[in-house]
Amino acid sequence: MAPLHRAVQFPAAIAFAFITALATAAETPPQPFEPREGQAGKDVVWVPTPHALVEKMLDLAKVTAQDFVMDLGSGDGRNIIAAAKRGARGVGVEWNQDMVDLSRRIAEKEGVADKAKFVQGDMYEADISKATVLALFLLPDNLEKLKAKFLELPPGSRIVMNGFDIPEWKPDVTERADGDCGAWCTAHLYIVPANVAGTWKLPAGELTLEQTYQNVSGTLAANGTRTPISNAKLLGDRISFTAAGVTYIGRVKGDAMSGKMKGGSAGSWRASRVL
Repeated sequence: MAPLHRAVQFPAAIAFAFITALATAAETPPQPFEPREGQAGKDVVWVPTPHALVEKMLDLAKVTAQDFVMDLGSGDGRNIIAAAKRGARGVGVEWNQDMVDLSRRIAEKEGVADKAKFVQGDMYEADISKATVLALFLLPDNLEKLKAKFLELPPGSRIVMNGFDIPEWKPDVTERADGDCGAWCTAHLYIVPANVAGTWKLPAGELTLEQTYQNVSGTLAANGTRTPISNAKLLGDRISFTAAGVTYIGRVKGDAMSGKMKGGSAGSWRASRVL
């Protein structure tokens, strides 16, 4: 009968051990979430931007209290929290809810929860139309998919990037951070350019412009002669170029341009796009 007695008691021992384990687990408080560098996400792995480079990026974008800053794939929220400390409002969009919760806790601890907000969401679906600054650390594949949305932002909007370029679009400014930034010390700044491609009517003739991002070329047709323009620059909504000895400096507003002339003909100028 002894073997039968042990067989009856064995399941009871298992049950006792199981109950003891449950009680121990109930007494152990859950550990707070801690992100791991290189942890997988929906579209990218998480690698934190060094704080020295975060500050360099915000300096390069000239972030002020008047700005609305967004970060797509915001991780632990450091870009938005740093911008909030400069007085800017901002939103980070992050797929991982644990990272969103962590960002909110850090923002609260740093005293900027009123300005730094974080939402769970898909960065490709995020509404970025109100952003004056995008502060990002994304891979070229991600940036290629987002490029069309970037170009829909109002001219003059700033996009500041850790490390990687937007494919085919050269940055307006590239600088390196000082201090402890390891392998990630390079920041790129892009100024969203106005759309100036097409034909424009000027008092001096017909201006035809070709555009690749912020790079502009073209010709001015007047009195049967077509003259190439030179020294063309486009920075946000600000444009300048020289044609037939006259330098045109002005601003673009939709299908109109206007400004001042220097050179053979001083004064003001206006142009309208031929639709």
